[in-house]
Amino acid sequence: MKNTLVNSAWPFYVDHVENYAFYKEAFSIEECNKIISIGKNNSLEKATTFGKITKNYRNSNIFWIYPNSETEWIFRKLTDIILDLNSNFFKFELYGMIEGLQFTHYKQPDGQYKKHVDRALNTKTRKLSISIQLSNPKSYKGGELYLYGSEEGDVVPKEQGTLIAFPSYSLHEVKPVTKGERFSLVCWITGPAFK
Repeated sequence: MKNTLVNSAWPFYVDHVENYAFYKEAFSIEECNKIISIGKNNSLEKATTFGKITKNYRNSNIFWIYPNSETEWIFRKLTDIILDLNSNFFKFELYGMIEGLQFTHYKQPDGQYKKHVDRALNTKTRKLSISIQLSNPKSYKGGELYLYGSEEGDVVPKEQGTLIAFPSYSLHEVKPVTKGERFSLVCWITGPAFK
């Protein structure tokens, strides 16, 4: 009998994980400005990569936000949005936000974070990465968040208040801010190990 199969693949499951998902107006302009005030009113420190300051690779200042009476509303709002996006686009088994929220400040002439992934060997299992655009995109130039599912990458929406969610193993970068300053809020949602 002649084999007429063109493709011998026999998939067990169909992949249901999207490259990314976004939620417009996750936070209002007023809420974004309130988060920016919280971040700016605290001592920002130089961001590091594996404990080292590498300005040519990652050039930003950060402040960690944890739940308290002033910030609990941020965590509550994020929880509902993230669970909704995960249910519809990723379907990962998740624990929660156990690392806090990273308030990030990129400024001209070269605030950036070159290509990287948000997971690492022998650390907490980060499953979803979240980035919230706090700045009005008209207030700065550059600073686009790129996600790489292909060589060219995708520029994600950057309207103020937009939340972007993507698998933490996805290659991504923040292009250099060439004018002004960009503020964002970042967090990672952890879960049991991928199987």
